[in-house]
Amino acid sequence: MAYISELLGRSVSDIDGNTIGPLSDLIGSIRADAAHPQIVAIVVRQGRQELMIPFSDVAVLVAPAIALNKPLKDIVPYQTSEGDLRLSRDVLDKQIIDTNGMRVVRVNDLELARVNNLFYVANLDIGSIGLLRRLGLAKTVQGVAQRMGRTLRSGAIAWSDTELLPGDQPMRLKVASDKISELHPADLAEIISDMTRTESSKLLDTLDIKTVADALEEVEPDFQASLVEGMADEKVADVLEEMAPDAAADLLAELPEERSEDLLNLMEDEEAQDVRELLTYPVDSAGGLMTTEYIAVPPDITAEQAMNVLRETAHEAETIFYVYVTDKEEHLLGVFSLQNLVLTKPQTPIKDFMHHRVVSVNLTASQDTVAQIVAKYNLLAVPVVDENHCLHGIVTADDALDKIIPTAWKKRIPRLYR
Repeated sequence: MAYISELLGRSVSDIDGNTIGPLSDLIGSIRADAAHPQIVAIVVRQGRQELMIPFSDVAVLVAPAIALNKPLKDIVPYQTSEGDLRLSRDVLDKQIIDTNGMRVVRVNDLELARVNNLFYVANLDIGSIGLLRRLGLAKTVQGVAQRMGRTLRSGAIAWSDTELLPGDQPMRLKVASDKISELHPADLAEIISDMTRTESSKLLDTLDIKTVADALEEVEPDFQASLVEGMADEKVADVLEEMAPDAAADLLAELPEERSEDLLNLMEDEEAQDVRELLTYPVDSAGGLMTTEYIAVPPDITAEQAMNVLRETAHEAETIFYVYVTDKEEHLLGVFSLQNLVLTKPQTPIKDFMHHRVVSVNLTASQDTVAQIVAKYNLLAVPVVDENHCLHGIVTADDALDKIIPTAWKKRIPRLYR
């Protein structure tokens, strides 16, 4: 194994022993069919100029002096192509996403591995030893630590478990990979929270609309507003349409009124109407907390027919643990759980197994009241009704308890209703 920090600055000589200059960088080629970048060229500094030498012209890389296998005059300079990356300039000291540890870390060194006479970037050193190695202090500090009975731990992670973030230099590595999109929205939100606003904005620009919407739903509305501040209105409107109506309303409430109205006008009419209704209620009331994405069925169908309704509409609901029963005027008549439905014979009328006494809250109920109801009756969601007992939406347990349970505790609560 070798580290790039140990190679930088070493003298490079041709086959005749003529010194060309010190090594200033290595070029790695990133290909879709390879998990790790292959070293395809070295960069040698010649005064104020640089010479890119194909790696096929390198006889020995890991040595006190780097030797070439041909004279300098016979070397054809390497021409960079798409997928090439200057490892020292573009990777060292850069922030990366550790997609395995779900965090943002900084690269202190690069570990190279030799396979069949070719060199690849094997691991990224994110530990203190990597930084000490670059300063030339690693052996000294490790020796002192050993005499004190301590061990300095390295912090290496595989290149294949990371994604580069866009930096000041143009990056040739595609950031919007499947690995990032496949992260759990909560993990992606935590990663975004670790970045600067510029970095997070650049990362969000590379992700599809659905992924952005899912990630935004996992952060606080004021942070959401800062993330979409520089985003084009058309894209923000698309993101809002993908978000749950209550989350979209919370975000719009944090934006300037004029921009909020512009975004609502850009949204599809149906989604905009749901959000506009939620914006009419105080943010800390049941009406302001509720989502209009729930499942309701009429009272005159069977369990089998209700199951068919779920198959057709469940993807639009915030939770399917509860199914509400309403008449044509949206009066709330009953409720049953998914478990009730699954355990009931197909031809059983839902009126025979639904719960007729439904715990509900009024549109104007405070968040404290909603939270107390959720906790008292151990609910995953509570329906929200008006003075005529017409169903307007539901408040999920996480939204009800959002301002009551400390943030550290909320992160430990399983989100079973998702």
